[in-house]
Amino acid sequence: MNKIVKIAFAGIVCPLSLFAQKEAARLKEDKAAIKSMCGCMEVTFEYTETFPGDSSYKPKGYHKITDAVEYVTVAEEKGDRIILQHLLVAGGEVIKHWTEDWMFQNQQLLTYDKNDRWEKKILPVSAVKGQWTQKVYGVDDEPRYEGTATWIHADGRHYWESTADAPLPRREYTTRSDYNVLQRTNRHELTSFGSLHIQDNKKIKRENGSDLFIVGEKGVNTYKRIDESKCEQAKAFWEQNKAFWAVVRAQWEKLYAAGNTIELKKKVNDQPFYKVMMDLEAKSRSKELSGAALEIAISGVLQQFIPKDIQLGKQ
Repeated sequence: MNKIVKIAFAGIVCPLSLFAQKEAARLKEDKAAIKSMCGCMEVTFEYTETFPGDSSYKPKGYHKITDAVEYVTVAEEKGDRIILQHLLVAGGEVIKHWTEDWMFQNQQLLTYDKNDRWEKKILPVSAVKGQWTQKVYGVDDEPRYEGTATWIHADGRHYWESTADAPLPRREYTTRSDYNVLQRTNRHELTSFGSLHIQDNKKIKRENGSDLFIVGEKGVNTYKRIDESKCEQAKAFWEQNKAFWAVVRAQWEKLYAAGNTIELKKKVNDQPFYKVMMDLEAKSRSKELSGAALEIAISGVLQQFIPKDIQLGKQ
């Protein structure tokens, strides 16, 4: 009898063990895919508007930016979380570009509403099983958009695709007022030469609880791996400034955890957010600010740019 029980028990344990091994292998493959988007890249940005919501609207034409160089590096990796930092090399200078924060089976999203306002959304465990959230932040690690989906590894392809609402892109932030939400369907796909960031976007005017579709947009950002020597300046910049931005991320996370809504002011004392953060970065680099004093200064700036009537933690 005992022998029969042991055999039956082994029959249960073995499939469970094989399942765990398969899940671990899948997780390892996902992480490798995310980190394979790192390196020194020549980037081409291409956009064109497609089908309009109204026949009277004339879609804007094809726009292309070539020969940009971007260095993508792992800023932080801890457990099932990987943060990628993009650094743009342009005009002899290095510009901290956007940040990707990848989190496995993450249940909390900061979803974009409209007009620089985001709301926290909690997803059930079942909805994110096996999925990775990509949280995208701007040049000052301010929120942009967040989506969750499964990395697909099939038929020789490796890609991740999700849809999320977002603010206007920087390329149209100051030139367009006819829409206030960019609904982005983003696909990140690995290639033999690097990766592709393919976008199928919808430009939407959101008012009084309803959405008006203005026009569609196709975007293709091509990341082509080039010699690492072309990114030496970016690497040096990041070594010099990464500690500062780690503190910035930590202060942002405190705010994200504190409440359910966030809204950013465009300016405080006639100063835009990016300018204030650039000044703090310079003070950190020169050692004028460090340690607790730096944390307090960064926290103070973030609080200034969040209107008091909807400040996090004071809903």
